[in-house]
Amino acid sequence: MFRAVVRLFGHWGLTDEQAATLLDLGLRSYRRWKAGGPGRIGRDGKARLSNLMGIHKALRIVFNEPARGYRWIKAPNDAFGGRSALDVMLGGELTDLMRVRRYLDAERGGW
Repeated sequence: MFRAVVRLFGHWGLTDEQAATLLDLGLRSYRRWKAGGPGRIGRDGKARLSNLMGIHKALRIVFNEPARGYRWIKAPNDAFGGRSALDVMLGGELTDLMRVRRYLDAERGGW
């Protein structure tokens, strides 16, 4: 799942610093994991990966064209007070990722 999330970050056009924040890793740790694969992933890390993949899945359902979903992440959104989903997620807390995922799940008609 880590490799899939790293590829997703590429589609979203994230910097290593942003990616590290979303995964709650230090920048050096993220770059080391990105280059060679993750080491041991704790419960919080697994929950972050799961939420990020859930966000990706929901975007694929909401938008027929994948590129639109990739762009949506950085677009201002009224649901987040004019901030983008990425801005919300960069708060760095697991609950920030969960907030975006819940919003998208509701938009697609899922749970």
